Amino acid sequence: MTTQILFIRHGETDWNRIKRIQGHIDIPLANSGIEQAQQLAVRIAAEAQAGARLDAVWCSDLMRAQQTAQPLAQALHLPVQLAPGLRERHYGAFQGHDSDEIAARFPDEYAHWQTRDPGFTPPEGESQRAFYHRVLHALEPLIAAHPDGRIAVVTHGGVLDCVHRFAQGLPLDAPRNWPLLNTSVNVVDFETDGYVTQARVVAWADVAHLGGASADDGFRRAI
Repeated sequence: MTTQILFIRHGETDWNRIKRIQGHIDIPLANSGIEQAQQLAVRIAAEAQAGARLDAVWCSDLMRAQQTAQPLAQALHLPVQLAPGLRERHYGAFQGHDSDEIAARFPDEYAHWQTRDPGFTPPEGESQRAFYHRVLHALEPLIAAHPDGRIAVVTHGGVLDCVHRFAQGLPLDAPRNWPLLNTSVNVVDFETDGYVTQARVVAWADVAHLGGASADDGFRRAI
């Protein structure tokens, strides 16, 4: 069986613009992000009218994801179902700061962060390895609930990064060379036989509904 998931990154926030780490801090969409969410809803509704069914809308429980999900769910007359396990990575004490501030306040931790060690945990935060496994475990019940289905999952850049690495078989410490764009549509097929046997990227970073332009989920840090 195949479950197709449209992974959608939330719309732009004010902190996205200035590269301030949000993590679990519950930041709302900027006006630009609200407009992006409306443009996304128009696109998804048009695709549905053309025959591209969508069975469910799942969403991170953080406000910026919910605000992105609500317009498209309303357009399709579907409820928004929350999946707290698909929150962004918890960056602990790094949250609320940009990379320059982190380097100044936590120089040793910042240096370790730059090594891409998947086991590195920001103070009071979550390691990349723990985050990755959290995301994959959170997806399992959604995939199981929609065998041979097609669903939308509105979430965060870090979650999209985990999904891309899983589908492509890439290690957690590999430098990222794929985009993670605000309000982008990223389509992945999950093959299942009692459990996920294969994941395949069908389309990535599609922002046609935004005129082809959107901001990437990048920090000011070494690549």
